[in-house]
Amino acid sequence: MDIPVEVGLSPTLGIRGLIATRDIAIGEVIEICPVILIPVAQEDALEATVLGNYYFLWNDDFYALALGYGSLHNHSYHANSIFERDFERQLIMFKAAKPIRQGEEVTINYNGETDDQTPIHEGFGVPLT
Repeated sequence: MDIPVEVGLSPTLGIRGLIATRDIAIGEVIEICPVILIPVAQEDALEATVLGNYYFLWNDDFYALALGYGSLHNHSYHANSIFERDFERQLIMFKAAKPIRQGEEVTINYNGETDDQTPIHEGFGVPLT
């Protein structure tokens, strides 16, 4: 699978982010990431580590750490990509929601919808609704 992103410097946040290595069309799959499920009962231990900044909400029982580039997406209230959970196969798929130009940062909205303006909660991973 051609993964059209690389880790680089976010032009808006000044931190590590995912940068498009080529133009990405609307609806194009960016990456399909397997996840590691972490029991919700282990939340305190998870939050005590650096991984507390990189997990997704999965369901009532688990959080998910996306492998590959999945957990490195930065948040934007006007995200250019979306994500979908595949519970059976334990995967998260990232797709372009808008045209993404080469060199542009690839972002997701941690609230799940690309333009959802609901304030996100610091330190609570990436919710999937």
